[in-house]
Amino acid sequence: MPATRPVLICRPGERSRALAGAIEALGLPVANLDVMTLEPVPETPALRSAWLDFDHFHKVVVVSPFAADCLYEALDRYWPALPQGTAWYAVGAATAATLHDRLGVRVHVPPARAGEDTSEALLQLASLRDLDGQRILLVAGEGGRTLLADTLAARGGRVTRLSLYRRRLHPPAPAMQARLAKGDYRALVISSGELLEHLARWCNETTLNQPLIVSSRRLATLANDLGFCTPVVASGATPAALAAAVAEACDREDADVDHDDLEKG
Repeated sequence: MPATRPVLICRPGERSRALAGAIEALGLPVANLDVMTLEPVPETPALRSAWLDFDHFHKVVVVSPFAADCLYEALDRYWPALPQGTAWYAVGAATAATLHDRLGVRVHVPPARAGEDTSEALLQLASLRDLDGQRILLVAGEGGRTLLADTLAARGGRVTRLSLYRRRLHPPAPAMQARLAKGDYRALVISSGELLEHLARWCNETTLNQPLIVSSRRLATLANDLGFCTPVVASGATPAALAAAVAEACDREDADVDHDDLEKG
């Protein structure tokens, strides 16, 4: 039976296209809640100083594709040729791909482990276990988790954290608020705790009983705390992993519907 209700996603920016495409390839329509925008921050004296001293850093850790884009724009202004000897790290495959495409660098990225948060996975890499005074540049957005900075510093790293962009949260459009309230969608896909907490204010009992796809066990725990009944943990945060979890959840939902129809007949 063809799907008419959409799968709801809420990834900001360009990354939403890849996720939507992966889900649409399953034959499922997609609607973007469009509740977050990403904005580069203006350059400050502290940022300029970091770019001028970029060759002093032993390791560079980048937390998101948009952070990688912002980093590229800055380095392109100050370093026509990148300094040699820097070790590059990315939280997730999409960030690694952006760094490679934009800067042509070889990037260390943790292997995907089902249900594990990508920051925790990165910290398991052997080359990040004993930092002993190494200068580490952590490239991220404003706010967010402090796990990476705190852990790298505890391991002996001299960590400089640069916030290159900010996240702006917006309420869903009225039509999307109505979809959430009525449960008029196939599944909701979220790979950010900030977005999950933001959207929870428009969720009621009907919403909380609808399929929710999350990218890690950490987010599943948060979802349970917020009242979601049965979060499905994808094998990772990649479009392919999230789409596979959507397919599983929707197949399960369809099986339940078919069973109910048989009972009524």
